[in-house]
Amino acid sequence: MKRRWALALLPALGSCSLWPPVGPPPAPPPLPREFRAAWVASVAHIDWPSRAGLTSAAQRAEMLTLLDRAAAIGLNALVLQVRPAADALYRSALEPWSEYLTGASGRAPDEDWDPLAEWVDGAHRRGLELHAWFNPYRARHPSARSELAANHVANAEPAIVKAYGDYLWLDPGEPLAAERTRAVVLDVVQRYDIDGVHLDDYFYPYPVDDAQGAAIDFPDDASWQRYADGGGTLARADWRRDNVDRLIETLQREVHAAKPWLRFGISPFGLPRPDRRPPGIRGFSQYDKLYANVERWWDEGWMDYLAPQLYWAIGKTEQAFAPLQAAWRAGNAQGRHLWPGLFTSRLQAERDAYDAAEVLAQVALTRGPRADNGHLHFSMAALLQDRDGIATRLREGPYAQAALTPATPWLAEPAPQPPHVERLPQSDGSRALWPRQGDGAPLRQAVLWQWRRGAWHWQAQPLPATAPLTLAADAQAAWVLGIGRSGLESAAVAVGLSAP
Repeated sequence: MKRRWALALLPALGSCSLWPPVGPPPAPPPLPREFRAAWVASVAHIDWPSRAGLTSAAQRAEMLTLLDRAAAIGLNALVLQVRPAADALYRSALEPWSEYLTGASGRAPDEDWDPLAEWVDGAHRRGLELHAWFNPYRARHPSARSELAANHVANAEPAIVKAYGDYLWLDPGEPLAAERTRAVVLDVVQRYDIDGVHLDDYFYPYPVDDAQGAAIDFPDDASWQRYADGGGTLARADWRRDNVDRLIETLQREVHAAKPWLRFGISPFGLPRPDRRPPGIRGFSQYDKLYANVERWWDEGWMDYLAPQLYWAIGKTEQAFAPLQAAWRAGNAQGRHLWPGLFTSRLQAERDAYDAAEVLAQVALTRGPRADNGHLHFSMAALLQDRDGIATRLREGPYAQAALTPATPWLAEPAPQPPHVERLPQSDGSRALWPRQGDGAPLRQAVLWQWRRGAWHWQAQPLPATAPLTLAADAQAAWVLGIGRSGLESAAVAVGLSAP
């Protein structure tokens, strides 16, 4: 994106003379941009809450620890699982409170709080994006222990829920199932100030085998027969893919209609369909087994970012990281973001374990063109525990320089306007700036550039600001700009520097 630099000076307190007198410096360079995220999984207590039976106060304390740790490591986004199994980790009139939050399906928390609202606020105060992660079809996970609440879909609409292996699953062939998922997602979009909507790799369920090792077909005979009797002409596999296609296309369209600045992302299984694989790549086909036609969604631009789960080591020949990333990148006809998922939790695992050097090497491979610059770690627990020193090595290595998330310029958010900046005298003689929301669309952040000792230095401040930005004593020039909700930059305005 071409940078715009305005020449208007903000009024200074006291003298308006520049200090010290210098010629104009060169324009600042582009801001560093990279999507640095981690998944925070609620199902089976993978990340948060960390175990069953915690009070709301303990859950809040864990949340704050995770947020602080994410910011300290150098992440700039979290992807929080808010609907693990047709339930809610937030206040919902559509689905019951999640067992993974309160210990029993439908049981309210022990205090009057809305976890998602606090996650969003806490993330934004730390300069982090918060993406809400939904499982579109799963209705019960094998780790669940409580009886399902009366308003859970399995009780309220049993005809659209199927038992499959140890799971309950919404039948994607049932129009009411798709409508329910759509309503749940849009309810969150409309009520919470999230930065993105995120789906994972669970569409039709992963296959389950019988005692003899033969795959059991998903039990959707009723919805399939209704389609066929109604004149449908697609083969059954194509019909299943079409069911998922229509949900994806509808979700991205309606999410953007509700809030044009929101990013819509999907994190599918990492192997492309067989006809789009690089030579030598072999393994599970989500196209044939999960009925997820990800390549079509990618071709059509039905997502703002794709986060394929590249959960294999660089040297694993049949699922090699670099060729897989290259294959997904080559298929990016619409120029969307490609941010691979990394299996960071494989560090110190019991089998197929990684070491931190493997994760760091994968991070390096994800650093490509600006739109592709990014990755997600599964999951936050590995970073919180600093397994094999990974969090420390990220902080001291690839995350040593802070970065903003990449802009998403194809979204229909208007270009942001610069923030207002108030100059305040400080008792110690320092020069402080308070950035405020200016005219136009809301800003997520204000950025201060300072020209010092022959180089530009920058820092970002979440808005609304909770602390001032301090001008360095040796700053010779300063500029302030705003960052919109989809990452777009405003024009920058120069700050008049008065003698300290």
